[in-house]
Amino acid sequence: MSERTDRKPKTIKIPGPEHPITIERNLKRVVVSIDGSVLADSRDALILREAGYPAVQYIPRKDVDMTLLERSAHATYCPYKADCAYFSIPSGGERAINAVWTYEAPFDAVAAVRNHLAFYPDRVDAIEERPEC
Repeated sequence: MSERTDRKPKTIKIPGPEHPITIERNLKRVVVSIDGSVLADSRDALILREAGYPAVQYIPRKDVDMTLLERSAHATYCPYKADCAYFSIPSGGERAINAVWTYEAPFDAVAAVRNHLAFYPDRVDAIEERPEC
């Protein structure tokens, strides 16, 4: 007897006037820190603005110290962006569980965030925009 799965396909939505998403390069240097350690330092961050949500800094993986992160089993889905994977920051303790997210295979409308990570502001000590030096 074969196993039957009745999973509904995931809904895919396209950003538009009712739910706009814009992505642009941040012209400032972005530094993310926790517990005295710099997690990320980038001059190539992207700013994603989505509908009424606060703007989010997406930092290229190449500018993140991945040795300070630990892959989590947590996962979510956004119909505008795709499947979302998470990382925790062990040095940050309980508050830093699932503190970092990434869209590893984002939909075409937000493809620019591929290979980028975002950090929850309340789960790190700081996400700073600094002037270019």
